[in-house]
Amino acid sequence: MRVSARNQLQGKVVGIQKGATTSHVSIELTGGAVVMAAITNEAVADLGLTVGEPATAVIKASDVMVGVD
Repeated sequence: MRVSARNQLQGKVVGIQKGATTSHVSIELTGGAVVMAAITNEAVADLGLTVGEPATAVIKASDVMVGVD
């Protein structure tokens, strides 16, 4: 896979929660941290995502926001 995004985190799929149109995919990274992505159900099917299989979280963002109460 070749993409321009520099932030690529290797891991394995540990959860897929499907909604009406969107799925939340959890990817566990080395060290135990979990990254979650919201992608379409169609994308889950197209990629053949299944729990336990390797996957790469590709992060491309222009900014990061943080909030507190």
